Amino acid sequence: MGKKLYVGNLPFSATDQILTDTFAQCGTVESAKVITDRETGRSKGFGFVEMATEAEALDAISKFNGADYDGRALTVNEAKPMVPRENRGAGGGGFGGPRNGRDRHTSRY
Repeated sequence: MGKKLYVGNLPFSATDQILTDTFAQCGTVESAKVITDRETGRSKGFGFVEMATEAEALDAISKFNGADYDGRALTVNEAKPMVPRENRGAGGGGFGGPRNGRDRHTSRY
């Protein structure tokens, strides 16, 4: 099974294709994805690359971690599994709170 790598401190100009071409120097790239903001479509400055073999992944880490890319020192390491986030629901509603900076239980306004 291949290894998935985290690639951080990417310049905002980086694309999936640039990641693929760069990491292909170390072997077969199964997939490459620059993570973008949902609303703006702008790069978040990091991405993931999946190499075909563990040996290729280790080679990529040793070659690119700390390497200068467009004036930035890349961070490349093994990607950690995504941890489920806690419930991010709407929360506890906004009813019953103070109004206009005054406590709702006072009779004077």
